[in-house]
Amino acid sequence: MNTIKIAAIVLIVVGILGLAYGSFSYTKETHEAKLGPIELSVKDKQTVNVPVWAGVGAIVIGGALLLFGSKKR
Repeated sequence: MNTIKIAAIVLIVVGILGLAYGSFSYTKETHEAKLGPIELSVKDKQTVNVPVWAGVGAIVIGGALLLFGSKKR
């Protein structure tokens, strides 16, 4: 498999996952303090929304790469 086909398949999978889930969240550690034996840390949970157009666009671009990217000129 060449790199164009791999990139196309990855784009299609990412697009499908973006449409299926719609968003993903992650935890970011923002502040940390150590005061003697006491340790304090603040963790923020952030959510990233994936737009529908981005998922559809990734699928379309991946499909186009899969169809037209491997043809020899």
